[in-house]
Amino acid sequence: MDKLKSVLSGEETRREDRTVLETVNEASTLGWGTRVKGFIACFVIGGVCAILGVCLLFIPRIGIILFIVFYTFGNICALCSTMFLMGPVKQLKRMCDKTRALATAIMITCLVLTLCAAFWWKNFGLALLFVILQVLSFTWYSLSYIPFVRDAILKLVAMCMK
Repeated sequence: MDKLKSVLSGEETRREDRTVLETVNEASTLGWGTRVKGFIACFVIGGVCAILGVCLLFIPRIGIILFIVFYTFGNICALCSTMFLMGPVKQLKRMCDKTRALATAIMITCLVLTLCAAFWWKNFGLALLFVILQVLSFTWYSLSYIPFVRDAILKLVAMCMK
Protein backbone atom coordinates (compact mmCIF):
# COMPACT_ATOMS: atom_id res chain seq x y z
CA MET A 1 0.00 0.00 0.00
CA ASP A 2 2.87 2.38 0.83
CA LYS A 3 4.41 1.64 -2.56
CA LEU A 4 1.14 2.55 -4.30
CA LYS A 5 0.87 5.81 -2.32
CA SER A 6 4.43 6.78 -3.19
CA VAL A 7 3.86 6.08 -6.90
CA LEU A 8 0.62 8.05 -6.99
CA SER A 9 2.08 11.00 -5.11
CA GLY A 10 5.14 11.18 -7.35
CA GLU A 11 7.59 10.31 -4.56
CA GLU A 12 8.70 7.18 -6.39
CA THR A 13 10.59 9.13 -9.03
CA ARG A 14 12.38 11.10 -6.31
CA ARG A 15 13.33 7.87 -4.51
CA GLU A 16 14.95 6.46 -7.63
CA ASP A 17 17.23 9.49 -7.91
CA ARG A 18 18.68 8.97 -4.42
CA THR A 19 22.21 7.76 -3.97
CA VAL A 20 23.24 4.86 -1.78
CA LEU A 21 24.51 7.27 0.88
CA GLU A 22 21.17 9.06 1.02
CA THR A 23 19.37 5.74 1.40
CA VAL A 24 21.70 4.68 4.23
CA ASN A 25 21.31 8.04 5.93
CA GLU A 26 17.51 7.80 5.72
CA ALA A 27 17.55 4.27 7.13
CA SER A 28 19.68 5.32 10.10
CA THR A 29 17.33 7.74 11.77
CA LEU A 30 17.66 7.06 15.47
CA GLY A 31 16.45 9.18 18.33
CA TRP A 32 19.03 11.19 20.26
CA GLY A 33 18.74 8.97 23.35
CA THR A 34 19.29 5.85 21.26
CA ARG A 35 22.28 7.46 19.56
CA VAL A 36 23.89 8.32 22.90
CA LYS A 37 23.28 4.80 24.22
CA GLY A 38 24.76 3.30 21.04
CA PHE A 39 27.78 5.60 21.29
CA ILE A 40 28.39 4.71 24.94
CA ALA A 41 27.93 0.98 24.35
CA CYS A 42 30.22 0.87 21.32
CA PHE A 43 32.85 3.08 22.99
CA VAL A 44 32.82 0.97 26.18
CA ILE A 45 33.12 -2.25 24.15
CA GLY A 46 36.09 -0.72 22.33
CA GLY A 47 37.73 0.33 25.57
CA VAL A 48 37.16 -3.04 27.21
CA CYS A 49 38.59 -4.83 24.16
CA ALA A 50 41.70 -2.63 24.19
CA ILE A 51 42.25 -3.16 27.92
CA LEU A 52 41.59 -6.90 27.56
CA GLY A 53 44.10 -7.02 24.73
CA VAL A 54 46.76 -5.44 26.93
CA CYS A 55 45.96 -7.91 29.73
CA LEU A 56 46.18 -10.88 27.36
CA LEU A 57 49.55 -9.73 26.06
CA PHE A 58 51.34 -11.66 28.80
CA ILE A 59 49.92 -15.09 27.95
CA PRO A 60 52.73 -17.25 26.55
CA ARG A 61 52.72 -18.01 22.79
CA ILE A 62 49.24 -16.69 21.89
CA GLY A 63 49.27 -13.51 23.95
CA ILE A 64 50.66 -11.31 21.20
CA ILE A 65 48.03 -12.48 18.71
CA LEU A 66 45.21 -11.93 21.19
CA PHE A 67 46.59 -8.50 22.02
CA ILE A 68 46.72 -7.51 18.36
CA VAL A 69 43.21 -8.76 17.61
CA PHE A 70 41.56 -7.28 20.69
CA TYR A 71 43.41 -3.98 20.49
CA THR A 72 42.63 -3.51 16.80
CA PHE A 73 38.98 -4.49 17.31
CA GLY A 74 38.80 -2.03 20.21
CA ASN A 75 40.07 0.79 18.01
CA ILE A 76 37.56 -0.09 15.30
CA CYS A 77 34.72 -0.06 17.86
CA ALA A 78 35.87 3.29 19.25
CA LEU A 79 35.98 4.72 15.74
CA CYS A 80 32.53 3.35 14.89
CA SER A 81 31.04 4.68 18.12
CA THR A 82 31.14 8.22 16.78
CA MET A 83 28.92 7.14 13.90
CA PHE A 84 26.08 6.85 16.38
CA LEU A 85 26.38 10.51 17.32
CA MET A 86 26.77 12.02 13.87
CA GLY A 87 25.28 9.36 11.65
CA PRO A 88 27.31 7.16 9.33
CA VAL A 89 27.20 9.40 6.26
CA LYS A 90 28.18 12.58 8.10
CA GLN A 91 30.95 10.71 9.94
CA LEU A 92 32.38 9.30 6.71
CA LYS A 93 32.28 12.76 5.13
CA ARG A 94 34.08 14.25 8.14
CA MET A 95 36.67 11.49 8.05
CA CYS A 96 37.44 12.44 4.45
CA ASP A 97 37.70 16.21 5.08
CA LYS A 98 40.95 17.70 3.88
CA THR A 99 42.07 18.33 7.47
CA ARG A 100 41.81 14.68 8.49
CA ALA A 101 41.95 12.67 5.26
CA LEU A 102 45.63 11.83 5.67
CA ALA A 103 45.17 10.86 9.33
CA THR A 104 42.18 8.69 8.38
CA ALA A 105 44.10 6.96 5.61
CA ILE A 106 47.09 6.27 7.85
CA MET A 107 44.86 5.05 10.68
CA ILE A 108 42.89 2.62 8.50
CA THR A 109 46.08 1.45 6.80
CA CYS A 110 47.68 0.76 10.18
CA LEU A 111 44.61 -1.18 11.32
CA VAL A 112 44.77 -3.40 8.24
CA LEU A 113 48.56 -3.77 8.28
CA THR A 114 48.52 -4.78 11.95
CA LEU A 115 46.23 -7.69 11.19
CA CYS A 116 48.22 -8.60 8.05
CA ALA A 117 51.50 -8.62 9.98
CA ALA A 118 50.01 -10.83 12.69
CA PHE A 119 48.14 -13.39 10.59
CA TRP A 120 49.65 -13.51 7.10
CA TRP A 121 53.24 -12.43 7.57
CA LYS A 122 53.58 -13.86 11.11
CA ASN A 123 55.95 -10.99 11.96
CA PHE A 124 55.03 -9.91 15.49
CA GLY A 125 57.68 -7.20 15.72
CA LEU A 126 56.18 -5.54 12.68
CA ALA A 127 52.69 -6.04 14.11
CA LEU A 128 53.71 -4.27 17.33
CA LEU A 129 55.16 -1.43 15.26
CA PHE A 130 51.82 -1.10 13.47
CA VAL A 131 50.02 -1.12 16.84
CA ILE A 132 52.18 1.82 17.94
CA LEU A 133 51.39 3.56 14.66
CA GLN A 134 47.69 2.81 15.27
CA VAL A 135 47.87 4.61 18.61
CA LEU A 136 49.66 7.60 17.14
CA SER A 137 47.45 7.89 14.07
CA PHE A 138 44.24 7.41 16.09
CA THR A 139 45.38 10.11 18.51
CA TRP A 140 46.28 12.48 15.66
CA TYR A 141 42.91 11.77 14.00
CA SER A 142 41.02 12.39 17.26
CA LEU A 143 42.86 15.65 17.88
CA SER A 144 41.68 16.92 14.50
CA TYR A 145 38.20 17.37 15.98
CA ILE A 146 39.52 19.90 18.52
CA PRO A 147 40.20 23.24 16.81
CA PHE A 148 43.85 24.40 16.68
CA VAL A 149 45.19 21.59 18.89
CA ARG A 150 47.18 19.91 16.13
CA ASP A 151 48.74 23.24 15.14
CA ALA A 152 49.71 23.88 18.77
CA ILE A 153 51.28 20.41 19.03
CA LEU A 154 53.26 20.95 15.83
CA LYS A 155 54.54 24.30 17.13
CA LEU A 156 55.47 22.71 20.47
CA VAL A 157 57.40 19.93 18.73
CA ALA A 158 59.14 22.50 16.51
CA MET A 159 60.18 24.48 19.60
CA CYS A 160 61.49 21.35 21.31
CA MET A 161 63.51 20.40 18.22
CA LYS A 162 65.38 23.74 18.25
